[in-house]
Amino acid sequence: MPLGVLDDHKLEHVPGTAPLSELSRVDLEVDGTVDPNLLKHDKSGEIVLVPQPSDSPNDPYNWPRWKKEMFTVVIGYGCGCVGAVGPLLTPAFVPLSQQFGVPLQTFSMGANGSCIVAISVGSLVCNTLAVKIGRRPVYLVTTLGLAVSCFWAAEVNSFASLAGARTIQGFCMAPFEALIPASVADVWHVHERGLRMAIFNLGVLGGINLAGPIAGSIIETGGYRAAMHGMGGAFALMLLLIIFFMPETAFKRQGAVNIDTSDKTVEVEPLEKEKAIHIEDHPTVTGNPASEPKDSFIKELMPWNGYWDHVSFWRTMLRPFVTILSPIVIFGSLLFTVCISWLVLISITLSQIFSAPPYNFSVAAVGATNVSSFVASLIATVAAGYVVDGIATFMAKRNNGVFEPEFRLPAMIFYIAFTATGFFAWGQSLAVQDPWPIPVIVCMGLINLGVIIGVTAVVTYVSDCHREQSAEAFAIINFLKNMFAFGLTFYSNTWIETQGVRDCFFVIGGVTMAVTLTTIPMYIFGKKARSWVHRHKVLDSVLKKE
Repeated sequence: MPLGVLDDHKLEHVPGTAPLSELSRVDLEVDGTVDPNLLKHDKSGEIVLVPQPSDSPNDPYNWPRWKKEMFTVVIGYGCGCVGAVGPLLTPAFVPLSQQFGVPLQTFSMGANGSCIVAISVGSLVCNTLAVKIGRRPVYLVTTLGLAVSCFWAAEVNSFASLAGARTIQGFCMAPFEALIPASVADVWHVHERGLRMAIFNLGVLGGINLAGPIAGSIIETGGYRAAMHGMGGAFALMLLLIIFFMPETAFKRQGAVNIDTSDKTVEVEPLEKEKAIHIEDHPTVTGNPASEPKDSFIKELMPWNGYWDHVSFWRTMLRPFVTILSPIVIFGSLLFTVCISWLVLISITLSQIFSAPPYNFSVAAVGATNVSSFVASLIATVAAGYVVDGIATFMAKRNNGVFEPEFRLPAMIFYIAFTATGFFAWGQSLAVQDPWPIPVIVCMGLINLGVIIGVTAVVTYVSDCHREQSAEAFAIINFLKNMFAFGLTFYSNTWIETQGVRDCFFVIGGVTMAVTLTTIPMYIFGKKARSWVHRHKVLDSVLKKE
């Protein structure tokens, strides 16, 4: 029972479990015939690389450090832009609904609801295309679509046209929510992912939080058209960054030692698809991936590198729905939805709350309320990577050097402490009409501190458990999260109007606590759940069938 995680004895090796340090490589002790030199380590020589890279110079795990970091920087910038375009208009919902001559709830559904539901659909379609033809073409086409739809939204003359532009925007936003975790897992090893997932979360949440203060001022002085034109320019720059610094990361790895996703203690991923080679059989691996030529910079600039998955389009489309059969994905969907969706509710009700007495904020002032959220997100991002990775590494060392994905979950203590407290305090302070610094700085700061840490823990946990199916898992997780958030647009403004902000956010705080407590059984039974998924092949019928 490794540190409270119930062990499983029905498989030789449970996928997801892996050696992380030299303290005690249990995998090598099981079979003394394994050559220790087969396992690759980081530069310090103390941490086993999980997953193990191949010998190919084109394997993203073998990219030079500067290339990986630039890839991550572009992810951060791109996710920031995508995070910003969603709530870009929220500080001005009240005056814009009057300008277009529609009720506030209707405007909220058309401007934000259409965008959110399109993200849900886009998560599935874009994931299917990314699995079929690779990630890069999807990122390029959708970024171009984001730029075009922003310029379209800037020139609309009717509410229907605005809703149409926002729908296209939502579809094109999807890859930067659903595919990024899989792209991070394509490039970074397990012990490095926490910080990079935190940067992804900072990009999305930081964009959401910075959009308000920046767009609020622009809308107040130059109108919403100027804000949308500026956003279109930001996506044009993003397109250039993707062209030059985001090569294809989908890679068919051959001849690499598999120590985390197999049900064997250690095995070598086949050089030929039909032929499995196990280390314990003393294989003589034929073919040398290291001998293949390194792709030139010009070749990496091509929109498509020829990657092609043999599985049919429609079977690929079904993959995300099959992953929901995994208890880990169910848990991830539940927690991710709770972590993010309440922020959507806050964003679409900010104008309603702070434009009214006693605050009477202007559009720019409503937007500025998000500054504290951004600062909190920035602090949490710096902390989250070290907290999530640090706790996992510390527990792996205490567990004789063996890493369990469940070691990510204790970080959820910070989520429930900060976020639930923030929601209760937010509702109470607004109900008694406290001075604005209390709800804006203290309460929103606490909420965003918790959300960043919570999302980082959940995303890395699902990615560690289902590395090979991470794209499909996050597609369905984002689909469910956005469908829930879409539902919020139907009643959030009316909910606050009829029941009051205190009752509304007390309910949200209670739901947050109840859902987060499911982390306890997931931590205890997570390893057994991973074993059950693998033994019963609940994902294989669609995910692995030829």
